[in-house]
Amino acid sequence: MCGITGIFQGVPSGDSHKPVLEQMADAIAHRGPDDWGVWEDSSVGLGLGHRRLSIVDLSPAGHQPMLSDCGRFVQAFNGEIYNHNALRSELELSGGPSIAWKGHSDTETLLRAFTVWGVEKTLQMATGMFAIALWDREEQTLTLARDRFGEKPLYYGLVAGALVFGSELKALQRAPGWKGELAPDVLENYLRFGCVGGQASIFKDVLKLPPGGLLNVSVSDVRNGALPPVRRWWSPVEAARNALEGRYNNPETALDNIEKALAASVDRQMAADVPLGAFLSGGIDSSLVAALMQSQSSQKVRTFSVGFDDPRYDESGHAAMVAAHLGTEHTTLRATSRMALDLIPRLPELYDEPFADSSQLPTCLISALTRQHVTVALSGDGGDELFGGYNRYVWLPRVWSKLSRMPLPMRQALGRMLKVIPSSGYDRMMAVGGKALPSRYRIRTFGEKLYKLADVLACSSDRALYGGLASMNRDPEQLLKPDWRSGKSVEDLYPALAGFNQVEWMMLMDTLNFMVDDVLVKVDRASMASSLEVRAPFLDPGVYAAAWQLPLDMRVRNGEGKWALRQVLYKYVPREMIERPKMGFAVPLDAWLRGPLREWAEDLLSSSSLADLPMLNAGRVRRLWRAHLEGRRHYAQQLWAVLQVLAWQRYWRPGLP
Repeated sequence: MCGITGIFQGVPSGDSHKPVLEQMADAIAHRGPDDWGVWEDSSVGLGLGHRRLSIVDLSPAGHQPMLSDCGRFVQAFNGEIYNHNALRSELELSGGPSIAWKGHSDTETLLRAFTVWGVEKTLQMATGMFAIALWDREEQTLTLARDRFGEKPLYYGLVAGALVFGSELKALQRAPGWKGELAPDVLENYLRFGCVGGQASIFKDVLKLPPGGLLNVSVSDVRNGALPPVRRWWSPVEAARNALEGRYNNPETALDNIEKALAASVDRQMAADVPLGAFLSGGIDSSLVAALMQSQSSQKVRTFSVGFDDPRYDESGHAAMVAAHLGTEHTTLRATSRMALDLIPRLPELYDEPFADSSQLPTCLISALTRQHVTVALSGDGGDELFGGYNRYVWLPRVWSKLSRMPLPMRQALGRMLKVIPSSGYDRMMAVGGKALPSRYRIRTFGEKLYKLADVLACSSDRALYGGLASMNRDPEQLLKPDWRSGKSVEDLYPALAGFNQVEWMMLMDTLNFMVDDVLVKVDRASMASSLEVRAPFLDPGVYAAAWQLPLDMRVRNGEGKWALRQVLYKYVPREMIERPKMGFAVPLDAWLRGPLREWAEDLLSSSSLADLPMLNAGRVRRLWRAHLEGRRHYAQQLWAVLQVLAWQRYWRPGLP
């Protein structure tokens, strides 16, 4: 795990790029505190920078940027190739056993593979998470590539006539000629979803390489100031379609296939030359990862959970029970609300772009605390998207099957009726009545969810309904002045995909959007801020294919998601330890904004602060704030999105259009 950066001018450079590359690499030193390096080709004004977090092959043989044996390729690489030993074996078979390996790093394996098989075939064969910059000295081309699911980030853009790129925006900020002008057209979707999604970034003319993306840039491309289009070397949609063709009809075979694929992925991801452990919340995904780790280890696996001083958000007791049953060496890391509150001023620096998923706070805390014990941690990320874990996979088909029969005016009237009772009143009803319900029907923030449902009753299609349920703020345009509103409906954000039913389509949309733009961004920035590598065994091409080969009712069955994973997990952990309401990684944001964060929020929502982002509808924002303070509605998530973009603006001071 590392950080990469670079500059490509396309013309000979009289001066060395080394000082600038060092500055760019130093800006992301937290991603790689163990070593650093730069490499230049002055004939075309190219320079690569690297910061290393040593995980596999701690010796100098793993130093980067790394030159291939043949001298043709130079690589700066961020990530892990979990099957690189298998790739080495294949290379030795194809190239003979005489290969003189200098060390046992996956970087060296990749370079040899690129030389023998070419770039795209190597990427297809590799299993892992990565962002790669590869300079071909023979063809005079720079290749940027990103892993299948977007676990590792890579930003790029033209700055003062040069192509600059890096793992984080703060590296690009150090490039000569950086202006950092705000891209206002991304604000509406940011306010809708709480993250800057897709290939755009918060800065004008700076892009993100998409997951499974490949960009080949020649000297002439840079000289002409026109970058070529990105090619996709892997597509989750096509991979899902291919897997559906081999769908299993035998449930036992399908379950066995899932367990074998997950076990193999976990086994590959346990390879490290540094201390390794796993996050364990006590939920289905992390418990299954920990169980498979322990079943394949001759020693006690180290597991970590975080306990909070607020019992409403503390899962550490459940995690400890699961750990005791599995026999892991478990550590409960204690975190306090004060620790989370103290972290908030650092968020614009950590995330580079506005980011408003408040679970970023506990994720940052558990990463920092875990790093005190291990350098690598396995997680359960991806389980919800692949195996049907979100409530909307159950709710939307049921709701839409009824809504679609009702005339639109009737639905609108029903929405107004739902809002007669304050959302806090629904919360109290659930607190009292929920005790008589089965655990899976007890819903946290019940009032907020009902209000969200009321807001989407007028949707004209199931795609629009999904978009509303997936939104943090269903009416983001109301927070912007008219000139900055797109006029697009939420339905326009999602393509129709032939060959997938309603639930499958939602899982694909979450894989393409929410997982990439929210979940994986949150985990990468939070973990790398503490120089902790987090690996996700669910995000493995074999596991992905096995998930899509499942009959749909083995993912979502009887009003419950992740049915197949539950059946596998019950082999290792008793059902009663697992069957409890999904808690999530939450913080009491409502109460904090009315209490300890009120002064901080008031400062950011002041007239002068709001004026610094003139696109915002200041009057609407202030009305939401007053309604929230008075307890008339729960606007914490919508306000958090506004507060984070204002805090980001204050820290980064972008140029305005």
